[in-house]
Amino acid sequence: DIVSNYCVEVRELGYRLQELISQSLGLEKDYIKNVLGEQGQHMAVNYYPPCPEPELTYGLPGHTDPNALTILLQDLQVAGLQVLKDGKWLAVNPQPDAFVINIGDQLQALSNGRYKSVWHRAVVNADKERMSVASFLCPFDRALISPAKPLTEDGCEAVYRDFTYAEYYSKFWSRNLDQEHCLELFKN
Repeated sequence: DIVSNYCVEVRELGYRLQELISQSLGLEKDYIKNVLGEQGQHMAVNYYPPCPEPELTYGLPGHTDPNALTILLQDLQVAGLQVLKDGKWLAVNPQPDAFVINIGDQLQALSNGRYKSVWHRAVVNADKERMSVASFLCPFDRALISPAKPLTEDGCEAVYRDFTYAEYYSKFWSRNLDQEHCLELFKN
């Protein structure tokens, strides 16, 4: 019951965030939700055991998320998430009663690059184990992803060509995670 309720509540949080992102772009509040269609929700409970030589491994190499939105519940006792900012990896320290929200590649494309999917990675700790719970909101496979028309007016061209989520997802997983941003393959 607890996990089921958690899934429902996190999904609703994701939908609310999508509404706010739509409105921040000057679009109708349901724009993103309508474009993405019946979104799937995937969850991952990640366990990172301690590693005596953490510099020799990653829990997960640098990557962006191929989905629309990721909601991450971090382990409050051990940091391990890092984001890439200005060419440097910075730790995202856990905060009580807070989630980390990652913009995924699909929102970057829909926003015509105004929102950016975040490069991130997970590192292990030398002394302590760590757990995290990630919830991913994923577009319907046949959802047509393209920049919103109002974002490509007034001389601002579409940065990305139209593609389906299934096409993107297949291309994303056919390459190494830490290669160039997969969205580069979908630029106009």
